[in-house]
Amino acid sequence: MLDISPISAFDDNYIWLLRDSDSTQATVVDPGDEGPILAALEAQGLELSTVLVTHHHDDHIGGVEALRAAFPEVQVLGPEDRRIHMLTQVVREGDTVELLELSRRVQVLEVPGHTSTHIAYLGTGVLFCGDTLFAAGCGRVFDGTFDQLAASLERITNLPGETRCYCAHEYTLANLEFASRVEPESISITQRKQAASELRGLDQATVPSRLSEELATNPFLRTGIPAVRSAAEAAAGRSLTTGAEVFTALRCWKDGRYD
Repeated sequence: MLDISPISAFDDNYIWLLRDSDSTQATVVDPGDEGPILAALEAQGLELSTVLVTHHHDDHIGGVEALRAAFPEVQVLGPEDRRIHMLTQVVREGDTVELLELSRRVQVLEVPGHTSTHIAYLGTGVLFCGDTLFAAGCGRVFDGTFDQLAASLERITNLPGETRCYCAHEYTLANLEFASRVEPESISITQRKQAASELRGLDQATVPSRLSEELATNPFLRTGIPAVRSAAEAAAGRSLTTGAEVFTALRCWKDGRYD
């Protein structure tokens, strides 16, 4: 049976640890810090077989070199990007990665925008989305473009609603605060804020989330909803005609006032 658990790192990062109950081999996603990973592996009696990287930011790859030193046979997969120099295999759109230690396969999706080379990993009912999609939010645009990120998020919305989205940060409450500014009358957002507050009060993670929940409460996935469009137009001070324009207005609004 596959088990996916978060390893906390830095102030708000989640490194995802994947293991099978019948195996001592493990996979980690976006290892920004080797210390908590090595501690978790030792505590559970696990060997690291595979590292999956979504993008080049240091809080996602900072622990890779130390992990390769500790586990010389480990496979490190990620996007083609000169800023990620410790990969053993470059993966691209449409590639299928076999995690033999987990008896699982994941598909590579190119989802640029947060960065120009960002990828995600899609398995059966699970999506490791890095910083492209957050619970109730999305990543900032760095060396990608707003149009790219809007298209990547639109692509994610077409996945099955029961897909569990494993993002890499605990930003949920702050994101829901912004969502409530966009849709102040939303009962779904109010209920999600309450549930997330209760989890954080118990020092528990608010992720993963189901895509269906994101579609109901995440403004960046709701650019076609009239109330969201109206709020974005009010923030931008002009009419907006496309979903990408609505997304850009929302992202700039959040960047300027709430991030």
